[in-house]
Amino acid sequence: MNSTLEIAFGLLGGLAVFIFGMNMMSECLQKAAGEKMRSILALLTKNPVMGVLAGALTTAVLQSSSATTVMAIGFVSAGLMNLPQAISIIIGANIGTTMTAQIIAFNISDYIYAIIFIGFIVAFVCKSERIKNIGQTVFAFGLLFLGIETMGSVMKPLATSPVFTDLIARVSDVPILGVAVGTLMTLVVQSSSATIAVLQNFASQPAADGVSSVIGLAGAIPILLGDNIGTTITALLASIGQTKDAKRTAVAHCVFNISGTCLFIWFIDPYARFVQMISPKGPEVEVISRQIANAHTIFNCVMTVIWVPLIWLMVKIVMRIIPDGRKMVHDPMEPLYLDEKLIGQPSAALQLVVREVLHCSEVVSAMLKDVRKVVAKEDKGLLQKVNENGNVVRNLSTRTTQYLADLFASGNLNEEQASQSSGILYILGDIDRMGGLCCDLAGGLKEKLDKKYKYSKDAMKDLEKSLILIESMYTEAMKALVEGDLEHAGQIAKKREKVIELDISMRKAHMSRVSKGKCDAKLTVPFNTLLYNIDRMGNSCVNIADAIEGVRPLT
Repeated sequence: MNSTLEIAFGLLGGLAVFIFGMNMMSECLQKAAGEKMRSILALLTKNPVMGVLAGALTTAVLQSSSATTVMAIGFVSAGLMNLPQAISIIIGANIGTTMTAQIIAFNISDYIYAIIFIGFIVAFVCKSERIKNIGQTVFAFGLLFLGIETMGSVMKPLATSPVFTDLIARVSDVPILGVAVGTLMTLVVQSSSATIAVLQNFASQPAADGVSSVIGLAGAIPILLGDNIGTTITALLASIGQTKDAKRTAVAHCVFNISGTCLFIWFIDPYARFVQMISPKGPEVEVISRQIANAHTIFNCVMTVIWVPLIWLMVKIVMRIIPDGRKMVHDPMEPLYLDEKLIGQPSAALQLVVREVLHCSEVVSAMLKDVRKVVAKEDKGLLQKVNENGNVVRNLSTRTTQYLADLFASGNLNEEQASQSSGILYILGDIDRMGGLCCDLAGGLKEKLDKKYKYSKDAMKDLEKSLILIESMYTEAMKALVEGDLEHAGQIAKKREKVIELDISMRKAHMSRVSKGKCDAKLTVPFNTLLYNIDRMGNSCVNIADAIEGVRPLT
């Protein structure tokens, strides 16, 4: 094979193995971490410093700043996070992503195959899902270094190529050209971790003297700065079609990295000397990988120190770049929170599902109130509203169910998350059923008003009492579900008994009125249908309360 082609395919193949290993490690770490990711993200509600910490920890787990940034954009778009919080998360993500370069800087080439073998054996033999995920993480970690080793071996001939060394010399002498090269590399590969790994590997190739690096730290830093700019394209792509605040979050990511590049590019040589001073000493080709990792970490830490107190200024900048326009009216038939881009991050996606389920339950609560008002005031105008909301609930339930199905199909859920998802599906089914029963009740009440059925005042009062009780049960069931209050959930069953007692009492009273000629016998079937639907509502409320034991609190 032509030597040029051999180098090209070796480099691309090694890069492919590296990216595959990194993505696999990210997925397995997410599964192993499980709902701890949710706890990490909860830190962001405290203050900007905690937001930075949450972003750094999340990225350290996901091994991808792009994944954390996409997650933050999704949360902003869903209204779960405000712009300053999202900016602090993204700033932290830039620190977290430097962990990959630090790990790569370790020279473990002699142990790569041992790591791959141990990871494979643990994943293949162990039955526990958590241990299996840890084994797959170790296996992926080995693949990551195998990719680096492959790239390193095929790059060696490049170090002695006069054409290539001349090209590198030009890049080293013109920092802006190095920035452009790094940006372009990351735009193509869509992973700054991958391009920085390539940079570390290439910089570790010896020059003609066999001791110094073929590119040197001062030549590598501009490419490193370009890598940081290039990674922002993922955030910009993720923000397409999202809310203005989501777009601003993506722009904030760009501002952070571009401002850092504009600042550091003027101090390349002194910065390189500072990094060399604090890094391990030794022949340049042996320590430059760690120097690049340190330069990456210091760059992001310095920019974090600069920007955290100035988050208010960052908000103003992105607000100026993307100003407020005419507010879009949300289509009630569309989910408020679900984001397809977060399917790959199950902890975050499940948070959105929970919010959507609670949103759906709020629509059902409004329907219950409207149905009760129709009974109390015979307000025919509310019936159409009930039916419209019924369509909304049906559509939201269908879309949420499909989103959960996609989550299952992604293969990213661990056992705990799969169990949580199943419990949510069960509850969503009863919420959807409550919406359908409200529509059935509305249909029965419309028939009463259209055909001018004359139920007695006592019958209508008892119907209203039943609906007040159902409304109370449903509100308490959802509250208990949100808070995980098992003791409170047990009280709902007692209210169910009252509904049954009231149902029996209403049926007896109706038959008594019929026997005395106070009520038309033809009204028995439609009246019993109304009672039957109310009875089924009571069952659904109890079902929701019973499900609390198997589902983590929806908070």
